[in-house]
Amino acid sequence: MQNTFFEVGLVIGIATLISLVVRYLRQPLIIGYILAGIIVGPSLLNLISSPDTIVLFSHMGVALLLFVVGLGLDPKVIKEVGLVSIVTGVGQAVFTTMAGFFLSLALGFSKLTSLYLGLALAFSSTILVLKLLSDKNETDSLYGKITVGFLLVQDLLAIFTLIIISSLNGGMDAQTLVLSVALKGLFLLVGLFLIGLYILPQVTNIIAKSQELLLLFSISWAFALSLLFYQAGFSLEIGALIAGVTLSLSPYRYEISSKMKPLRDFFLVLFFIMLGYQLGFTELQQNIVPVILFSLLVLIGNPLSVLILMGLMGHTKRNGFLAGWTVAQIGEFSHILIALGISIGHLGKEVVSIITAVTLITIAISSYLFLYAGRIYPYVAKYLSIFEKKKARAVIPHLGSTKYDIILFGCDRVGHDLIALFKKLKQRFLIIDHNPEIVSSLSRKGMKCAYGDASDMELLDELHLSKVKMIISTIPDFEINTNIISKVRDVNTSAVVVVVSHHAEEAIQLYEKGASYVILPHMLGGYHACMLIEKHGLSFDKFLKEKSKHLEHLKGRPMK
Repeated sequence: MQNTFFEVGLVIGIATLISLVVRYLRQPLIIGYILAGIIVGPSLLNLISSPDTIVLFSHMGVALLLFVVGLGLDPKVIKEVGLVSIVTGVGQAVFTTMAGFFLSLALGFSKLTSLYLGLALAFSSTILVLKLLSDKNETDSLYGKITVGFLLVQDLLAIFTLIIISSLNGGMDAQTLVLSVALKGLFLLVGLFLIGLYILPQVTNIIAKSQELLLLFSISWAFALSLLFYQAGFSLEIGALIAGVTLSLSPYRYEISSKMKPLRDFFLVLFFIMLGYQLGFTELQQNIVPVILFSLLVLIGNPLSVLILMGLMGHTKRNGFLAGWTVAQIGEFSHILIALGISIGHLGKEVVSIITAVTLITIAISSYLFLYAGRIYPYVAKYLSIFEKKKARAVIPHLGSTKYDIILFGCDRVGHDLIALFKKLKQRFLIIDHNPEIVSSLSRKGMKCAYGDASDMELLDELHLSKVKMIISTIPDFEINTNIISKVRDVNTSAVVVVVSHHAEEAIQLYEKGASYVILPHMLGGYHACMLIEKHGLSFDKFLKEKSKHLEHLKGRPMK
């Protein structure tokens, strides 16, 4: 017991030190965890004498991970996922699976192993991508919403794949297997969905009165369904995921998720450490060519497939380019799939080394490419035009006969308020947005608008910026705003240029480049609160009136 406790503590300590270095290099911490596993593993220091305890903890981490993922997979969200997300998610997964399958066959792997490898290369890391989107404040951007959509679609595909494979352990023929999986799966899912819809919300309403009890109930529910699905012939992990999906219908799902994440993160660290621990350098040296080729397929093939599919769906090359880099890595479902294949005897342990190495390479490279995609895009934009339909390019109203006083880039929450003000001031204005749904909605309301991308230099040249009195960009992208300011100042030194930023350092740079005013939403919020307190003091009645005004304003805005 003491030896196990010492080994776990030592492993966590080493993982912490390595993760500090990884964080300094601006890499995802998952890489630090895997590297820690490699260092403490048999290939290097061999510090773990009995890995069974860490293996147990790692399986708990996977179960808790899938439970939290399930909490975010609210079935009601499926109807909100656009066609482009479905087509892109399914299309990219099918392309990579087929390409990975045939590439594996060409490299000498068996058909079954090739199928597993193709599937493992198809699924990206939802957790990593959401973290990167959040860090860049681009979750609500058009490409961010599409990305979240097709990641949800891929998660559902991964769930279906894991359910099928986890039931292969019974040794049944194909016809019996399909019938058994369909009947058991349908019975369990329908029953649990009804429980989640009508019973669990009532139960959680009672339990939520105690925060500790809510956490304990959530863990118990996850383990109970894990055992239920295991007894039904599926995997423990699938049961945990379905447990999360059923609780996703509860009004307390966000609270449950926030309480589960620290517990999940601890056990998940041990899961990725075990991945690194299992990386065998002997097997890796023997499979160095497959590792390189699989990594290239994920780094090049996945983004290219997304770029092509989004182009065919009528989206701009910029959105396709940015969304493409979000799938240029493999993630947690890939490792769960391979671990499942090993547990039922379909795969050898050398596949773990291959997938682990591909994970390290693709996450490291794609993270940098994703973080700096906005800066890379202007240099490659002209070469990406073949992936963009002509109708996706902006059609700008002729400005020679109509003089626009204001051009607004981006009609988001901030833009909605600005439009109301422009109407009140009776100013001629033009709206440019890269979301076709927003453009169609505004056009139906009789507003002058155009579908365009603010990062497109040709678009900026067509706008006759020398005649405009004010240009406003609600797009919180530093590179885009820098380009807009530069273009305007080249031809118009007297125009007012207002842009948005989420960082004070970037705001200072935008001022230096010629911005007239930089909106910092979080700082404006604090400033407005100070003004209200200064105006009303501590008067309850006056703040009640402000509340009524604010509610009336909020109800008149789009709830997105």
